[in-house]
Amino acid sequence: MSDRSTAPADEARVVVGVDGSEPSLRALDMAAEEADRRGAALEMLYSASWPRRSRVPVTESDLDRIRVAAAVVLDDAGQRAQQRVPGLRTIPRIHTESLPADALVASSRTAALTVVGTRGHGGFSGLLVGSVSLRVAVHAQGPLLVVGDSREKETAERGSVLVGLNSEADEPAVRFGFEEAARRGASLRVLHAWSLPRMPGRLQLPPREAEQAREAASELVRGAVHRLSGEHPGVSVSADEKGGSPPATLIEASRTADVMIVAVHRSTRRRLGLQLGPVAHAVLHHAHCPVVTVPTPTG
Repeated sequence: MSDRSTAPADEARVVVGVDGSEPSLRALDMAAEEADRRGAALEMLYSASWPRRSRVPVTESDLDRIRVAAAVVLDDAGQRAQQRVPGLRTIPRIHTESLPADALVASSRTAALTVVGTRGHGGFSGLLVGSVSLRVAVHAQGPLLVVGDSREKETAERGSVLVGLNSEADEPAVRFGFEEAARRGASLRVLHAWSLPRMPGRLQLPPREAEQAREAASELVRGAVHRLSGEHPGVSVSADEKGGSPPATLIEASRTADVMIVAVHRSTRRRLGLQLGPVAHAVLHHAHCPVVTVPTPTG
């Protein structure tokens, strides 16, 4: 059985996974801020399904105890969110049929933004990003904000949004970056990190080929910005390229950003395409700011 308080179908919602853990409370704080920027309701989702392979059958009294415990967590979460953003509309939801990742993925289909912490209760402290957050990142149907330990301490915002650009196919991520920068009144940096192909032994690419690679990188990032800048004339934007390891370059650049945005490419032809690429996987684990993944179909 699933208990839920639903918002009107046409109401914009930011959905956040809540379980009372410290990482989920940091995610709650940022989700409240994002809902406020969008003029949206904040939907707080608590999922606590019975283990599917349990030898002990679940009873209605078991589910009632889960609902009571969940209601306490959600009530505290709602008070915290409204203290952070007075007047914010909050919607508590309790799932007793779905695993947390499945419930969040289902909600992401209609949410303006889905928000998760890096770990929740039951996660191993040594894991930088827990299994639930990774599963949601792989399968989310809309933008997903992953809030890590960088939000552990209250710090002044830097006023910058960073987009990691890989190819022309990443236009949805760049568009999201413009929109997020406009909502925040922040500047936007679109950064294309690229690397030269490895050569065997001590061989090196001819200087002209290396220069052509840099020119192509510069053209790519300038073109991506040019196509969308006219839609957001009030956003101050820079288009940069930098040679080197793309994951390492973006992680270092995240030190000066309030949020980083990367595309997650999904194949529409086969399920094997539902996976994180190496760059997205690396920044989710190691970025110095929260990360938004934007699902991008690849055909």
